[in-house]
Amino acid sequence: MFLTVDPSSPTPLFQQLADGVRAEVIRGALRPGSRLPSAKELAESLEINVHTVLKAYAVLRDEGLVDLRRGRGAVLTAQASSLGDLSLDLPRLVARARAAGVGPAALVALIKEEYSR
Repeated sequence: MFLTVDPSSPTPLFQQLADGVRAEVIRGALRPGSRLPSAKELAESLEINVHTVLKAYAVLRDEGLVDLRRGRGAVLTAQASSLGDLSLDLPRLVARARAAGVGPAALVALIKEEYSR
């Protein structure tokens, strides 16, 4: 698992982390049952506050993607497999957008618009 954060981004660090974990699940790098790094380890490796990592893990827990237990850490739940299904849809969506002449920025804008409905 490879997570990064951009301190200069307007997106909060905890959100960047949660998004990064979701992306790793979609890519298939993480699967249900995978154990995430401890909050302390991840915070140290990214040089951020441990509470930032804990907040990201709490967001993922609230979404049902992570199970948090003392002494056991953060583990991806079976529900995380539903994100993995997106990995099948994304290449088709991108291929259709390319064929229609829709660039990456326009595709992202369309996805954001659809999301806000």
